[in-house]
Amino acid sequence: MGRIIAIVNQKGGVGKTTTAVNLTAALTERGRRVLLCDFDPQANATSGLGVDKRKTGKTIYDSLINGADPNSAIQQTKFGWLLPSDSALAGAGVELIGAQDREHQLRRVLQPLAEKFDYILIDCPPSLELLTLNGLCAADGILIPVQCEYYALEGLSDLMATLRAVKRRVNPGLEIFGVVLTMYDGRTNFSAQVAQEVRRHFPGKVFTTMIPRNVRLAEAPSHGLPATAYDRTSRGAQAYGQLADEICQKGAW
Repeated sequence: MGRIIAIVNQKGGVGKTTTAVNLTAALTERGRRVLLCDFDPQANATSGLGVDKRKTGKTIYDSLINGADPNSAIQQTKFGWLLPSDSALAGAGVELIGAQDREHQLRRVLQPLAEKFDYILIDCPPSLELLTLNGLCAADGILIPVQCEYYALEGLSDLMATLRAVKRRVNPGLEIFGVVLTMYDGRTNFSAQVAQEVRRHFPGKVFTTMIPRNVRLAEAPSHGLPATAYDRTSRGAQAYGQLADEICQKGAW
């Protein structure tokens, strides 16, 4: 049975979608069967794997709201499997409000797929609203990207409070799979100080690999490619490869 991992941080601009796309590609390169579920209405993870988000056909929205078979929406790309998103997902939060068992609708979609994949990664939207709550309820664990910048820990207390509430009420098995430090600048003492602070807040949960601030990581999405395909020699691509290696070596959490 594959692991379902929600990549989540309600703070925007922390490298969440970059992590989702590049981990999918790097784990796929290592022979893992990976499904990336794009659960953000912006659909940047969809385009990041080379799929035109204006021409996706069926999406996660169709399975979530209309009950469509998710297998009919899954697309195989050169970099892994994709359950795409589009702008229609923006209305799903409102449409789910009146649904019975509304927090578990994404779990209903993904759970039957887990046996087909080694990992299902969920790229959650930058909020703690109903869509992200569905991501937390569907997941076995969460991966939290934290940028090595000022205010890095801002808002994480809200995320941890939500995590505790979800564990207590609806998904008692949910755990922190890991924390990944992003946008690390080794030239500054400040990045090192932030990294130290994050490790203090999450003892034993922070991956050794740190994702550097890297131009190639920023350029790759405009070409519809993960950095591992856009420039595999770049520091960003190599870092995500190392992170994938850590994940492959990681035991049960």
